[in-house]
Amino acid sequence: MLDWVPAADRVDLLAAPVAKTAPQTGVELKVAEIDPELSDTAAFCERYGVALEDSANCVIVAGKRGGEVRYAAVMILADDRADVNGVVRRHLDVRKVSFAPQAEAVELTGMEYGGITPIGLPADWPVLVDEKVTQRDFIVIGSGVRRSKLALSGKALVEATGAEVLPIAL
Repeated sequence: MLDWVPAADRVDLLAAPVAKTAPQTGVELKVAEIDPELSDTAAFCERYGVALEDSANCVIVAGKRGGEVRYAAVMILADDRADVNGVVRRHLDVRKVSFAPQAEAVELTGMEYGGITPIGLPADWPVLVDEKVTQRDFIVIGSGVRRSKLALSGKALVEATGAEVLPIAL
């Protein structure tokens, strides 16, 4: 069973960049402590009884244009696949886009792999949210660390991150 509490009351469960940014989002964020061994989406959903369609994954992608690397966060429901080589690539205006290497994503975000969240990312990174995520009244996302999860509505996620909503799911 998950014990959701206001994130402001448990900043110890947030990665440093998330804890710094969360109060500035203007949205109500809830956090729940979990077993870090169960942070991966499928294991988390099974153990804590959260439907896959109520869980969203954040993937960090990178593409190059004119020698410049462009990073973005892509949010998609856990039971969907992202059109990284179509919608995301065109939106970033790059020739090729791929998932950022794990070590690079961790270093650049200041978050743990498997817990990366769009809240607290570098300000110049776009956050791209699939339109189906915005339709959820309750969505579970990473908290920046593997030992907890955040919950909010899909619309609040867009508001909290200044995200762009796109039809990303395949």
